[in-house]
Amino acid sequence: MIPSVLPTYNRAPLNFVKGEGSWLIEADGRRFLDLGSGIAVNALGHAHPALVAALTEQAGALWHVSNLYQIPQQQALADKLVAATFADTVFFTNSGTESCELAVKMARKYWYDKGQTERTEIITFSGSFHGRSSAGIAAAGSEKMIKGFAPILGGFTHIDWGDHEALKAAVTDRTAAILIEPVQGEGGIRPLPDQCLKGLRALCDEHGILLILDEVQCGVGRTGRLFAHEWAGITPDIMMVAKGIGGGFPLGAVLATEEAASGMTAGTHGSTYGGNPLGCAVGCAVMDHVADPAFLAEVNRKAGLLRQKLEGLVAAHPDVFEEVRGLGLMLGLKCKPAPAEVVNAGYAAEVVTVPAADNVVRLLPPLTISDEEIAEAVTRLDAAATALTHEMA
Repeated sequence: MIPSVLPTYNRAPLNFVKGEGSWLIEADGRRFLDLGSGIAVNALGHAHPALVAALTEQAGALWHVSNLYQIPQQQALADKLVAATFADTVFFTNSGTESCELAVKMARKYWYDKGQTERTEIITFSGSFHGRSSAGIAAAGSEKMIKGFAPILGGFTHIDWGDHEALKAAVTDRTAAILIEPVQGEGGIRPLPDQCLKGLRALCDEHGILLILDEVQCGVGRTGRLFAHEWAGITPDIMMVAKGIGGGFPLGAVLATEEAASGMTAGTHGSTYGGNPLGCAVGCAVMDHVADPAFLAEVNRKAGLLRQKLEGLVAAHPDVFEEVRGLGLMLGLKCKPAPAEVVNAGYAAEVVTVPAADNVVRLLPPLTISDEEIAEAVTRLDAAATALTHEMA
């Protein structure tokens, strides 16, 4: 008999009932150090006072009116994002998946309105993840995700990640855009080198095509800059955002230049809940913290400390770990056993991590994690690795 909750997840036997900063409390009272942050969502940790206050105040005033009317909180958050980024305009969604849908529509509508209706192809890369909607799974092109869901939405050209020659050959007069994550998350914490991101921007400029960046997982301070592409000193035409922007409240956005967004006029897109007062009030509070240069400097300092300790962990457990990789507080441990085994060993040591492709376990702690919690996290990971080594012996 099918359970009342559709069984599309392989859930761990854990029931978290409360969160405090970098900690999750299980129903039985155990305290787990959270190095997952709800998959890079809880950027400011659990129950951050500023976010609780923003949500509570807004909840007592107005929850929802729909986008038929002006929404002051939405305008305020859009203004903050425009002031802090390359963008001229913002559309609010509820998730990264919805942001992908709009980014794809925006790129194609741009060329349609210019009379180049044949320019519909979007180049994407192996190992990518852009959500689980029809456009998202078509963009990623992963056999695992598309199996059983045919016919798959067309208009995507897939090339191997890092194959520069294949990328150049894939650009044709039908190419509308290139879509890429500056740091692959689900694909195994693979940062795109700065020179490659610069090269992508130059390639797009050379051929007059749009560059779409998916910063759903790597954005909002996760890498030590407000957005990961800033490390390369380039800007996209369109950017997908979600996860950390709401600090745990469902919120996403698509940021764009005026030119790239020129086709998206009244009636071309919409959302019932996107940009609602509750979500945007929380998003404003997140931005007030994460966009602060002093906050980002602390993220970078703590990232250096965590990485240093993780390098020692890898050296101490060569049978379990191969390397540390990533950027900022978006780090991955390349494993020799299956990632699920490492994650489960972590649960036994009361530390939460997240599996990914390429035999990687993701470490995505709250950006507010303390030095003491970093030390405790590595101690618990060490205990997990030690237990795993004994099991494998």
